[in-house]
Amino acid sequence: MSQDTPTPDTGGRRSARASRAPRKRRRTGRIVLLTLLVLLLAAGGGAYWMYSSIDGNIKAVDIEKALGDDRPEKLPTSGQNLLVLGSDSRAGANGDLAGGKVGGGRSDTALVVHVPEGRTEAVAVSIPRDTLVTRPECVRGDGSSAPSAQRVMFNSVYAQFGPACVVKTVESMSGVRLDHFLEIDFAGFKDLVDTIGGVTVDVKEPIDDKQSGLHLEAGPQRLDGTQSLAFVRTRHGVGDGSDLGRISLQQQFLIALLSEIKKQDLLGSPAKSYKIADSATKALTTDSALASLTALSEFGRSLNGVDPQNMETIMLPVAYDKKDPNRVVPAEPNATQLWKAIREDAEIPASAKKSPATGG
Repeated sequence: MSQDTPTPDTGGRRSARASRAPRKRRRTGRIVLLTLLVLLLAAGGGAYWMYSSIDGNIKAVDIEKALGDDRPEKLPTSGQNLLVLGSDSRAGANGDLAGGKVGGGRSDTALVVHVPEGRTEAVAVSIPRDTLVTRPECVRGDGSSAPSAQRVMFNSVYAQFGPACVVKTVESMSGVRLDHFLEIDFAGFKDLVDTIGGVTVDVKEPIDDKQSGLHLEAGPQRLDGTQSLAFVRTRHGVGDGSDLGRISLQQQFLIALLSEIKKQDLLGSPAKSYKIADSATKALTTDSALASLTALSEFGRSLNGVDPQNMETIMLPVAYDKKDPNRVVPAEPNATQLWKAIREDAEIPASAKKSPATGG
């Protein structure tokens, strides 16, 4: 089999062992929050007429056409599975935010969000970007096919083949049928934070990341959009510098942003809601079935019973690769147990939440 060369990780390599990360509510990051926020705004109802003017902001990817019929079976219940990606197009405004305008793009954050039957809770499974996976046969941008490849770094799939291939890869490695796909880019994240006037975080220890330019003293700090983006992406200014080590910062920022939204009652103000929805949807790409405010509104209403504060977030159990300690591989049997529980819309066992790479 051919093997694609993983996209170089310009952010630096992780040290041989990552620090212990929290077991529960792990790395949701900026992407889940933005997605849920868009859905909540779209479900506002009373001011829906205001949103019709931004309907055209949303970009669409026809996942069904791209993947065909050779896919896992749908859930046996009314539960739903979404793939949520955070992308770095390295072009235009994104190039400035991501550290320079270079070719291609990456997916820095990938989560499988599972909403069980009843729609009263949810779990988000984060797939570390440095995970080595087997990529199935995929179609290039020019329409030609690329054969399956083994030991491919997960985040290189997006860079080389785009979102449809990422969906196919996740379905192949998990056996989980993905009902929807959502993607949001760096520029959209920055604009959203600036639209609400910034977010206050309590910095536990001083952060001095020379690579990103983020320098923060310990204590409460009000972050604008650019600083917030650097905060959730930094890996050199905290811990051991690993990709797994920045999970806690992303989780902390999620809680702070939710608190800011609640304090300002943004969802109760049609004018503010419109500004946020306009900003967020300009950076949003979805599958064809969700690519309208009407579809997002209907989907959002179906999730009204889910409290984002109670969303359980875990990381795909991984272990350091024996051949390359700078990469990780799914840890077994934990990973298999996790995907099986999601496929069956069943409770996830505690053993499936333990990741050897983080020490627990």
